Amino acid sequence: MEAQAILEDIFFVILYGGVIMLNLVAAVYLLLRRGNAIAPEVTSPVRLRRWAGAFLMACALSHVFWLIYAHHPSQTAYVLVCCLDMLMLIPTIAGILLSMLQDRRRPVWPVLVALIPAVVLSVLSIIRGDDALFVPLSIYVYVLYALFLLYIFFAVRRYGSWLRDNYADLEHKEIWQSFLILAVFLLFFVMYSSTSEGSRVLVYLLQIDCIIITVLLLWRVETLQQLSEGTSSESEPEEEEQKTSSQPAIPVNIGPLLKKHCEDGQLYLQHDLTLVQLAQAIGTNRYYLSQHFAQQGLTYNAYINGLRIRHFIRLYQQALADQRIFTAQQLAFESGFHSYSTFSAAFKQNMGMTVTAWTRGTAK
Repeated sequence: MEAQAILEDIFFVILYGGVIMLNLVAAVYLLLRRGNAIAPEVTSPVRLRRWAGAFLMACALSHVFWLIYAHHPSQTAYVLVCCLDMLMLIPTIAGILLSMLQDRRRPVWPVLVALIPAVVLSVLSIIRGDDALFVPLSIYVYVLYALFLLYIFFAVRRYGSWLRDNYADLEHKEIWQSFLILAVFLLFFVMYSSTSEGSRVLVYLLQIDCIIITVLLLWRVETLQQLSEGTSSESEPEEEEQKTSSQPAIPVNIGPLLKKHCEDGQLYLQHDLTLVQLAQAIGTNRYYLSQHFAQQGLTYNAYINGLRIRHFIRLYQQALADQRIFTAQQLAFESGFHSYSTFSAAFKQNMGMTVTAWTRGTAK
């Protein structure tokens, strides 16, 4: 399908123009607005907000470039637009995916360095005025994108383990949305690469995918909680000393300290209690505490939520004994859970059955 032919489709022109306006409005919103409209109670990561805004602005510019190409098509213009898209979209996609992982700050510059050979091939193709180099250029970009997505896939899985090791409440910190965005970006890349084959359906689907990406990014940016601990590069002196030791000595009193302050003192009832906060409360540091849980075969998340589940059971049994009117949601909140969905998942993991099944068995 010729580039100019699609412009004769009035429905496509309306859709195409709508995507440009949607991307521009969303980009300006993310870059200029500080607060969240979707989830006002959440403080979203500034870095993620900026990269998402930059990507949406790049998408809008890309649409404008392809519109210009459609009116003045040529092989040189085609290679030039593809090169500009590569320089704008790939780094901003990388910035978004890396910014969602807050266990440490991951730089984007390696992606830019990896794009240098692709830029060189693009420039040579434009200078020579033929498409002989376009095949190796495409292969290189495909391989580069596939390797980056593979890296992100495993990085997201490691990030999930890091969350469970440092946070009791995973509300607004979940990782499944990161996999969803990863899948949508992959779909975007596949359809973008396939539109050159001339399929009108693919051209339409690409615009719909752009709309989905825009909506999904807005939702993800505004519902992801910024985690201050994850971006800190500083470590406590004792922690660094133990990290470099071949056999780190974990203080033997951590167990009694947890029993005294966290379990008997019921620190686990505090919403959004982090590993760092608990370590400070019992007078140790994050490294010692995390190593203690590792030696017990536990994650921090499992430890805290296990205490909360037991607290819920005590409250439930006491309420039954007192013949009080209550709801499981109310008791879950009183047990330290921030949301019922988090409580329900933790309960099933700890007890091997749903809350409903357990309460029915208890009532018999």
